[in-house]
Amino acid sequence: MTPKLELHLHLEGAAPPRFIASLAKEKHIDIAGIFAPDGSYRFSGFAEFVKIYEAACTTLTRPEDYQRLTRAVLEDQAQHGVIYTEIFLSPDFCGGRDRGAWREYLQAVREEAAALEREVGITMKAIATCIRHFGPDKARQTARCAAETAGDFLVGFGIAGVETMGKLKDFRWSFDAAREAGLKPTVHAGEWAGPSEVRDALRDLGAQRIGHGVRAIEDLALVDELAERGTVLECCPGSNVALGIYPSFRKHPIGELYHRGVKVTVSTDDPPFFHTNLTREYEMLHEAFDWDEGVFATLNRTALDAAFCDTDTKDKIAKRLEAAHV
Repeated sequence: MTPKLELHLHLEGAAPPRFIASLAKEKHIDIAGIFAPDGSYRFSGFAEFVKIYEAACTTLTRPEDYQRLTRAVLEDQAQHGVIYTEIFLSPDFCGGRDRGAWREYLQAVREEAAALEREVGITMKAIATCIRHFGPDKARQTARCAAETAGDFLVGFGIAGVETMGKLKDFRWSFDAAREAGLKPTVHAGEWAGPSEVRDALRDLGAQRIGHGVRAIEDLALVDELAERGTVLECCPGSNVALGIYPSFRKHPIGELYHRGVKVTVSTDDPPFFHTNLTREYEMLHEAFDWDEGVFATLNRTALDAAFCDTDTKDKIAKRLEAAHV
């Protein structure tokens, strides 16, 4: 199996529906309405997806829940050949932005990630993420949580949520605080809003990577700029197709972006919501663009170069990639 790297995965969004249903039953939380008859998550469109996502998160109330979730997610990733993953984790859901509680949640995730690295050989790093539609004031609290826990495990800071709400420049303080603590910036932009959001992410927040970023294709001057800057896009084609941004993988702009020299990577975003996994993403991209092992090797090397982890970790992952292609 091809070893894979993934840079854009939300920990809560990767929770299997059966896992969330089990937690809800244990805690007598009634969220039955978020599930379809077959047990999958039920939603139509992005707005309802956000509501269902946040409803599922109401079951994750203790560090132990996140510890169990980390195991479930990493075990699943390992089955699809993932050897390195960066996971978005939000203090908003981990203790309600309380800095003491956040430390407990983060430690629980870290310990379980270390155990899975020993057991199945998958390396995980975390990116603390503020939620755009919660507003800039709460983002400042999130940034303080992140800054105080920056280190070899928590390596980045990002923003997710409803892209059409507010302005990215309103979150500049949070990103500056995170950057001063050594956290590297990634910004969700150019998914639901147009190319201007990608420009704002670069200009106002100093984004090192762009989450999604695919609507940059609507501004070819921006595409050229991204290629020249070497800005990496964390593309999630299956997510974009499932939410209706593009009608199919074949119509997804990742192929054109790659052809025009933009550095792209492939991730799953919130895989159980979108009925995908990294194996399926690779298969669908092969079918849509005839990408072969050489292209996927290039994408994984791009992901490794763009990863927020330390040099020693990069060297270790590079050796595993090289061994797979000897």
